[in-house]
Amino acid sequence: MKPSPHPSSGPERPAPALPALPGRRGFLGGLLATAALAAAGPALAIPARAVARPAPAPAPPTAPRATRPLLLGTYTSEAGGGTGIGTAAYDTATGAITPGPVITGVDNPSYLALHPSGSTVYAVAEQEAGAVTAGGIAPDGTYEVLGSRSTGGSGTTHLSVHPSGRWLLSANYGSGSVAVHPIAEDGSLGERTDLVTHSSPPPGPGQGGPHAHQIVTAPDGGHVLAVDLGTDTVYTYALDESAGTLTEVSRAALAPGSGPRHLAFHPGGRFAYLACELDNTLVVCAYDPATGALTPGPGQSTGTGSGTSYPSQPVVTGDGAYVYLANRGPNSLTRYAVENDGAAVRLLDTVPVGGDWPRQLALSPDSTLLFAANQRSSTVTVFGVGPDGSLTAVGDPFPAPVAVCVLPLP
Repeated sequence: MKPSPHPSSGPERPAPALPALPGRRGFLGGLLATAALAAAGPALAIPARAVARPAPAPAPPTAPRATRPLLLGTYTSEAGGGTGIGTAAYDTATGAITPGPVITGVDNPSYLALHPSGSTVYAVAEQEAGAVTAGGIAPDGTYEVLGSRSTGGSGTTHLSVHPSGRWLLSANYGSGSVAVHPIAEDGSLGERTDLVTHSSPPPGPGQGGPHAHQIVTAPDGGHVLAVDLGTDTVYTYALDESAGTLTEVSRAALAPGSGPRHLAFHPGGRFAYLACELDNTLVVCAYDPATGALTPGPGQSTGTGSGTSYPSQPVVTGDGAYVYLANRGPNSLTRYAVENDGAAVRLLDTVPVGGDWPRQLALSPDSTLLFAANQRSSTVTVFGVGPDGSLTAVGDPFPAPVAVCVLPLP
């Protein structure tokens, strides 16, 4: 696999430099949901084996729980990296994170996704022989490994679950392809039903080939969008929900050499915000649910000044009022106000992220907390989100080996 000349993601990219990846090992399994219980008692007081979840204290049905589980993705092949998927719990009021056991035995789980039912978690294996793994969460809080499947590509860097809950979608950065796997009723994965390689248009300036970096379903559920950094293109597919196959229906061309990486939809479903990591821009794109066409607008400033800021991840608050963007070069977060029902953004400010190389962002389900996974400093930093969208750092950075993904569970 030919390396990319930019620090997009994973051990395939020279910045940050990562060692050669090993072959896929078996996923040994472990414990997930019991991490949330650690916050109720002494830190790390939970054995790394499945235990029964104690009965919760009586509370009104609408009362929020004090702590919720948090999952952490890492690179196991990098010096100082993790040993698997980290588990933790976060305080929903303060943002404080309490560590839990590690789910060992999975190689380079650099991105994680939750099934809509909340009963299964999926992880990529970002390595030469790309793969995806499923893990089921039982009602008593135990975690059961449900198996792994090959994606048919290399450097699997992103995955998402179709809203129907019946299909897992994954993006292979190294080979520039996207894959589909069926999901059984128990959350396990079947054999791959499709693999599509982005063979055109030609790679953008400085790129040696296609580099699929993200695959998501539009909010209406009618189309699947794949963002390819290598070809400066966002591909729209129709998913055949009976056969699990993808048919291309539209393409959106970005500026040559812009390096589109990740997009996030406005909750209204008619606009998306696309981070372009090589030209330091955030692009507002109009989306047509009827045709699946994505129409990019002009690039917006990240507010980071001169030099390449390598923006990585946009996220949108649940009410659609604000967009946040992680900038790896200056280690900052950009805040935008959303205007015209999602059709425009206005740059407000930037704040330090409090770590080094913010690879990925995530909002808590109620959008009151923002989590940043900082790859090079091996930390997760947490921010309170104010009513005006302002960000206030809360607590100390949480140690997490080579943190590249943070997934707060609902």
